[in-house]
Amino acid sequence: MKPHTILAVASAGLLMLCGLPLAAVLDNDPAAAACTGTTTVATAGVQIRAHPGAIGHWSSSQVDNAAIIVAVGQGLRMPARAWVIAVATAIQESRLTNLGNLGTRNDHDSLGLFQQRPSQGWGPPAQLLNPVYASTAFYHALKRVRGWETMDLTVAAQKVQHSGYPDAYAKHEPDAERIVAAVTGNATITNLPGASLADCGAPATVSAGGWTQPVHAPIVSGFRTASRPNHQGDDLGAKRNTVIRAAAAGKVVFADCDDDTGNCDIDGTLDATGSPITKGCGYFVEILHAGQVATRYCHMVRKPDVIYGQHVDAGQPIGLVGSSGHSSGPHLHFEVHLNVTCGKTRCQLSSANAVAPDEYMRAHGAPLGDRS
Repeated sequence: MKPHTILAVASAGLLMLCGLPLAAVLDNDPAAAACTGTTTVATAGVQIRAHPGAIGHWSSSQVDNAAIIVAVGQGLRMPARAWVIAVATAIQESRLTNLGNLGTRNDHDSLGLFQQRPSQGWGPPAQLLNPVYASTAFYHALKRVRGWETMDLTVAAQKVQHSGYPDAYAKHEPDAERIVAAVTGNATITNLPGASLADCGAPATVSAGGWTQPVHAPIVSGFRTASRPNHQGDDLGAKRNTVIRAAAAGKVVFADCDDDTGNCDIDGTLDATGSPITKGCGYFVEILHAGQVATRYCHMVRKPDVIYGQHVDAGQPIGLVGSSGHSSGPHLHFEVHLNVTCGKTRCQLSSANAVAPDEYMRAHGAPLGDRS
């Protein structure tokens, strides 16, 4: 398939579509309406690379709309997290399709990528059907939400949209991150700083031995206690969406969902509430460190922010705390394993090579618990 190109070029700080100033586009200039074929968006010198058209189950036209949303965000100098929120919102509202008046199927007078309503002050119908205008309006509204940068995506989107389904945006975050990464020429969202909520938070403090706490939280259930003799790690009672960091530098040897336990939904999204009767780690990560030491991080709220085979540094964000899998509430289940052997696809992290994480981390200058 021929790549679709949405290219951002410098133009004296002006945002342009089809070679026209943004003002002409927002005013529904006939020349803008006549523009067809390859779209060119000028965004003050930030380039969106060519993308391959369709991405997964998203068509090339849907991806084109997402790329315009990202280009507008870049032109407005919004951080990458805003692009993800905007794309996820458009996925929920329109499936990334520029919807016109659907007649009796219309939700009131909602129009366009974000289903914005003229009657609610978003603008005239003709303007709301312009993807650049609609995206610009969304970003301006998002900027007025105090603290949006560190909010859950669904909370930030809802404060802009005032939807009757306030939690609906959350399930689109993984797809939005995937699309944003693709249209900006990145293999994964982790290559685009600031795109994930996991990028938020203070930097980690790494010990002289190269280790750091995965989260700052109290131990709420320990390693192989009398009441839980088969508990192979420490549970750290962090809040949902707390950033989880790699405890030491190493290679990611697993980063996915514990599919064989039936803990993932059919469509690949996560039952983030978890269940005390469900088996498995939910979404989790395993990292192989020097000296055949490995760590495991369980119950993430959604798909990890790292991928198999990726090198990570000590303290690098790898995901967010959740309650997926065998879990009765948000926390990080953290394990340490020694003398780990690896095959072609998986490393063997078992009860036989598990050690007490608190003892190991204390010995390496990064004791667990609610410490700064």
